[in-house]
Amino acid sequence: MAAKLKKGDKVVVLAGKDKGKQGEITTVLPAKGKAIVEGVNIAIRHVRATQGDQGGRKPVALPIDLSNLALLDANGKATRVGFKFEGDKKVRYAKTTGDVI
Repeated sequence: MAAKLKKGDKVVVLAGKDKGKQGEITTVLPAKGKAIVEGVNIAIRHVRATQGDQGGRKPVALPIDLSNLALLDANGKATRVGFKFEGDKKVRYAKTTGDVI
């Protein structure tokens, strides 16, 4: 099945402690059904110092389930994603506006 959300998409969180926050997808983990979104689901991790990097407490974005994310359309509202064929090419489109993503 084709991916409805991809790296670089602007999304909004629908459920959980970060509900309503917006961000950009930095990584998609299709095998787990999760994605890492910039500035969302942040946790503090203790990192050991290495020769090239200082250690300490570092904020890290953890994966969030794809079902808790919705794509932002051109108007800045949450939308579902659909697929349609334009000519012989399959494209994603926003269900609220009908615009091709």
